Amino acid sequence: METTIENIVSRQIIDSRGTPTLETDIILNDGTIGRCSIPSGASTGKYEAIELRDNDEKNYFGKSIFKAINNIEKVIKPLLIGKNIYNQREIDYLMIEKDGTSNKKNLGANAILSVSLAAARAAAISRKMPLYEYIGGIYGHELPIPMMNIINGGAHANNKLDIQEFMIQPIKSCSIKESLKIGIEIFHELKRILDKNGYSTTVGDEGGFAPNLNSNTEALDIIIEAIKRTGYTTDEIKICLDIAASELFQNGKYILIGENKEFTSDEMIEYISKLINNYPIISIEDCLDQDDKSGWEKITKDLSEKCQLVGDDLFVTNYKRLENGIKNKIANAILIKPNQTGTLTETLDTILLAEQNNYKTIISHRSGETEDTFIADLSVAVNSGQIKTGSLSRSERTSKYNQLIRIEETLYKY
Repeated sequence: METTIENIVSRQIIDSRGTPTLETDIILNDGTIGRCSIPSGASTGKYEAIELRDNDEKNYFGKSIFKAINNIEKVIKPLLIGKNIYNQREIDYLMIEKDGTSNKKNLGANAILSVSLAAARAAAISRKMPLYEYIGGIYGHELPIPMMNIINGGAHANNKLDIQEFMIQPIKSCSIKESLKIGIEIFHELKRILDKNGYSTTVGDEGGFAPNLNSNTEALDIIIEAIKRTGYTTDEIKICLDIAASELFQNGKYILIGENKEFTSDEMIEYISKLINNYPIISIEDCLDQDDKSGWEKITKDLSEKCQLVGDDLFVTNYKRLENGIKNKIANAILIKPNQTGTLTETLDTILLAEQNNYKTIISHRSGETEDTFIADLSVAVNSGQIKTGSLSRSERTSKYNQLIRIEETLYKY
């Protein structure tokens, strides 16, 4: 008998920032239930698919999502009842076509994505397969190297740091367990250093410390000190940054308020080049504004041999935007966030396009997260080689790392 969708149930739950988000259950005719909850971002690109909110200021200050839930109940559920759960592409494209817009503003990308991911999980459970294996088949086997967020700034913290994320990546680690051991040791050593120097050790949205340091270079210096005090070297542990430059871009200039600096596009490129030359930085995300096309062309030409240049706001996991970036030789890597595009099918198509054109992929969380571990499985399914899921604190971040530990045990138990 064909395995089909029998019911769809959605609810409003709360994410890691205390903001409403969607959780959806897909119930199959064999009794299987696949559940998925989805995140939301604080630092969002203007080209992302639309997250539908109610905008009722009397209800969660406008953040409730009952319109999206109603769209699932009244529009999406009747569309999908009776559909074969193993035909993910059909499920996703029925929703895309029903929405009828390029940015999913009618039904809401949050509504569509919650159903899309829940369908994939239901299919995997029904087949009695791990999610990564269902999505990736025998192809999906590579554990990612984590980019671990240890200092927060920008939109993710109430401090003077302009750069949004300071991350470490243990590039010579041979396992997830070893990567986490290294990251946790450095994270706790960093806490001791910050505490000793009188800085706050409270954490930001993504679990990294949010000290009110005086400059970006001070943050980098303290990270290197923590690496060395823990017994590691900068040959083993590299630094990755998310500048989130679109948040800094005002009236044609990059405004670094914390450092009291103002840069043109060329000056911003020079500033980034100096950081790469002076510190063991191997990856920089959103180094320029999402619409600074000439700047991106220049920085890619100048620095792509030295550093991974990652497009997040630039590409927003969008196939056409990545296609245009490849054509114009912009960046050399893409951050993958399923909620930026709205379905699993579109996410996988964008990942494939990146791979076909030698762009690196990094599977990523959002600042507003849930305990759902879908992206951990996705990173293994597509052999992304890199994952960005926050710091070594806060359970909505560590849940993804813990899932990778489980997957590692499954993959290498023989």
